[in-house]
Order: sequence, then structure tokens, then C-alpha cells
Amino acid sequence: MKRSESRILEDALKLPPEARAAIAGSLLDSLDQSPDPDAEAAWEAEVAKRIRDLDGQAVTPIPWSEARRTIVGGE
Repeated sequence: MKRSESRILEDALKLPPEARAAIAGSLLDSLDQSPDPDAEAAWEAEVAKRIRDLDGQAVTPIPWSEARRTIVGGE
């Protein structure tokens, strides 16, 4: 990484989380020049499946605090 890139990263990491997230989103958007035409339909199908799973009680939802603890804490 060039010094100017390192400096930009260093400065960006000092920003509040919301600003860093906005910058990250903008950078990711700049890389996506040709969106997948099937992505929207795939997401709609996935959302519909998850709703069916929840409604049919095939899965048991857990609170975000518990999920995060499992992910971060490695339980």
C-alpha cells in the first residue's frame, strides 16, 4: 500500500462508526459496475423462504444480543 493510501486509511479509521460505514458502502458501490441481474430475484426468494421458515416454526429466532455474543465470543 502506498503511503497516501495508508494515510487515507489511517485518517478514515479515526472517523465515527457511522462515517466509516458510509465510506465503506460508497467504496463497495464503486466496485460494483455490473450488478447481477438475478440477484434481486434470488434475494426475494431467500426472504420468502425465511419468512416461511419463521411462520412454520422450522427455525427458532434468537435475540441479536445472543447471536452477537455467539459470533463474537465464539460460544
